[in-house]
Amino acid sequence: MENRITELFNIKYPIIQAGMIWNSGWRLASASSNSGILGLIGAGSMYPDVLREHIQKCKIATNKPFGVNVPMLYPNIEEIMDIIVEEDVKIVFTSAGNPKTWTKWLHDRGITVVHVVSSVKFALKAQDAGVDAVVAEGFEAGGHNGRDETTTLTLIPMVKEKLDIPLIAAGGIATGKAMLACMILGADGVQVGSRFVASEESSAHQNFKQTVVEAKEGATQLTLKELAPVRLIKNKFYDEILELYKQSPTPEQLIKLLGRARAKRGMFEGDLEDGELEIGQISGLINDIKPVAEIVQDIIKEFEEAQRAVKTF
Repeated sequence: MENRITELFNIKYPIIQAGMIWNSGWRLASASSNSGILGLIGAGSMYPDVLREHIQKCKIATNKPFGVNVPMLYPNIEEIMDIIVEEDVKIVFTSAGNPKTWTKWLHDRGITVVHVVSSVKFALKAQDAGVDAVVAEGFEAGGHNGRDETTTLTLIPMVKEKLDIPLIAAGGIATGKAMLACMILGADGVQVGSRFVASEESSAHQNFKQTVVEAKEGATQLTLKELAPVRLIKNKFYDEILELYKQSPTPEQLIKLLGRARAKRGMFEGDLEDGELEIGQISGLINDIKPVAEIVQDIIKEFEEAQRAVKTF
């Protein structure tokens, strides 16, 4: 399955395992890379020394390409980038910031750069900044999201129309059929997040994984737009957000309610009541917890079957 994405990353299948906070440690990234896709370590939930440890363990666990996802709004960004260079990581996905800030610096050090966006406007800015590819993420996605609420199947063709560099679709993709749909619309590959949360190798707490498996249609909601839009599973903490919104809160009041380490408490420590449980709408289609290798093979098998079915229309 060779195309611009498999060539760019030297991988077998044009699939990227998303670098999700509290879910994407070295076990998930290495298992993903060993399965023929691109594994990403999620640096957003790691102190610099923890990130270095995960990179080193990932290099021992796989001889395949892997990368690091770096949200640029996090502190210690300079130290994180230095560690990535020192540990000879060759692929970096940046997000939540201006791609011009780090793209040239990383390119000068021989690193492939991909930037995550949620609109045509920011896709063009990323291309102008010189990135090697763009991830266009739709409103369905879990975690932090775009404010415009543009769905993936709307966003991908609009971005494709304007972009020259390779395009990776993200948001609501957990099956081979969804992968094929996105590629028919112009994507060169897909980024999958939520499906890999419910994998054996994910670093998410078992309580959170099980909650994802049990989630049904309508279980998630995008909220906290005044801070940074985030899609959450509805729980006690989400209900508290709803109650506060009835008072027309200030951003300061929302920040106070959010507090510190809310995402860690929910996804990593398994507090299903007071934790922040970030997951995509596609959780309603995730029904089991499997090894990464099985998930990848399920996606590829369904993709190929759907491809053959389309040809018979």
